[in-house]
Amino acid sequence: MSDSDLPSDEAGRAGKTAQALSSALREALQRAGTSGITGTTGGTLAVAYSGGLDSSVLLDVAAAHAAAGGMTLLALHVHHGLSPHADAWQAHCQASCERLGVPFFAARVSLDNVAGSGVEEAARVARYAALGRMCREHGAAILLSAHHLDDQAETVLLQLLRGSGLAGMSGMEACNTAPGLLGDDATLIVRPLLGITRTQLEAYAAARSLPHIEDESNADTRYARNALRHLVMPALGQSFHGYQQRLARAAGHAQGAQELLREVAVQDLERCRSDDHLLMPALRELSEQRFFNLMRHWFGLRGMRMPSAAWMHEMRAQLMQADVEAQLCVSHPDGEVHRYRERVFLAPRRTPPEEGAVLRLKWAGEKSLRVAACYGALHFDLLAAADTRPGFDAAWLAAQTLSVQGRSGGERVKLAANRPARSLKQHFQSADVPAWERPYLPLLFAGDALIFAAGIGMDCAHFSSGGERVAIRWQAG
Repeated sequence: MSDSDLPSDEAGRAGKTAQALSSALREALQRAGTSGITGTTGGTLAVAYSGGLDSSVLLDVAAAHAAAGGMTLLALHVHHGLSPHADAWQAHCQASCERLGVPFFAARVSLDNVAGSGVEEAARVARYAALGRMCREHGAAILLSAHHLDDQAETVLLQLLRGSGLAGMSGMEACNTAPGLLGDDATLIVRPLLGITRTQLEAYAAARSLPHIEDESNADTRYARNALRHLVMPALGQSFHGYQQRLARAAGHAQGAQELLREVAVQDLERCRSDDHLLMPALRELSEQRFFNLMRHWFGLRGMRMPSAAWMHEMRAQLMQADVEAQLCVSHPDGEVHRYRERVFLAPRRTPPEEGAVLRLKWAGEKSLRVAACYGALHFDLLAAADTRPGFDAAWLAAQTLSVQGRSGGERVKLAANRPARSLKQHFQSADVPAWERPYLPLLFAGDALIFAAGIGMDCAHFSSGGERVAIRWQAG
C-alpha cells in the first residue's frame, strides 16, 4: 500500500511519521559528526538488521538517506541459531536487502552452555561482538541501531528495578562507542530512533507495506524485558499517558548527572594518580562517595566490570585499614586491587607462568618476541652508532640459543662495570617492584648466562662497545 492508497488523514499521519524518521536519522548522524567523516563524497554506514519491525523501518529510512547523500549502506545480520526459524529469518533479510539494493552480510554465532535467563545476555554479547567484527571487515565506522523510545523507557525502568546507579538509569546514549562489546573503540553506535515511539514505527511500516518477521521469543515473559513490555508497560500507559517521554527525560537528567560525576572523577584521578597507580595519602582525602566514584571511573578505563556496592565498601575498608607495609590484595572478577607501600595498583587477572617452564627462542632480527606466559613481549631495539646506551653485539645475540625462564634462586645481575652484582631480590626492592608483579617478569638467558632480567635490566658481562648493537627491554601487556 502506498501513501496515495490511504485515506487523507492516515496519509497525512504517515507522511509526518516518515518526515520525523528521516529528520531523526539526519540529526543523529549530524550529532555523531558524520558530516566530518563522510562529507558529500560518500562513506559507509551499517544497520544492525534483525528483520524485525524496528530494524526494518530503520533500514528503509537509512537506504533513502544513504542514496540521497551518496553514502554506502550495509545491512548486518546475526544468526543466533536459537530459533528454528533462524534460517528463514536470514533468508528474509537477504531478500529484503536485494529489493532495496543494500549489500547484505550475515554472521553466525553459537551460544554454548547457556541456560535460563542467561540466554538473553549471552545473545546480546555475541550479537554485538559479531556486529563489531563485520563493521571492521567491511569498513563501516558507524553502526545504526534501531532502539526507540519505548526501548529506552523499558531500559530505564529495568535498571531501576535492578537497583542500578546513575550509569544504569541513564539508559542508552544516542551515540557512543562500546569497545567492550564491539571489540574496538573506533566504531560508533548511533541510535537515531530514541525519540520515536513504537507506535510511529508501526504506522510507518504499515504505510510502506514493509515486510518484517516476528521473533516468537519476544512473547516469552520469562525474560525480564518481555515481562515489562507485555505486563507492566500497558498498565503504565493506561494511568500515565506519555510515560515513555517522561522516563526518557529522567534518563537525560541521569546522563547529565553522570557526566558531572565523570568530570569530578577525571579531576580526582589526576590528583590521586602517579604513573600507573594511585596514592593512598590522596585517596584518604576523598570522601567515601568521591572515592567510589573515582574507583568506578578507574575500573572503566581498564575495561573492568563495575563491582557491587558491597564489594566497593569492603575494598575501601581494607585499603584504608591495612598497615603501611601490608601487601594487600582484593580480588575482583576481572583482576586484583593491590596496595603496596602506600600505593594502589589495578592488575588484570592472570595465571602465573608454570614453575620451571623454559621457552627456547632464536632471535633473527625481530623487533619483538611475544612471551605469552608472562603477558608481555621482549623488545630488541637497534642502537644507532652515536647512541651511548649499552647493548649487545647484534651478530653475537643472533648466534645465541636464548631461553626465557622464571626465577629459580641465586640469580644475580650486574648492570654496569662500576656497579656490584646483586641478587634479583635486591634489585626488585631497589626498583620498588611489587611482589605480585615479580612472577610475571621473565629472565632471558644466552646459554647458561643471564643477560636480561625484566623489571631490572641487562647484565653488562656481554655488552659490546662497537658495531651494530641491540638493547633489550620488556613491555607488559
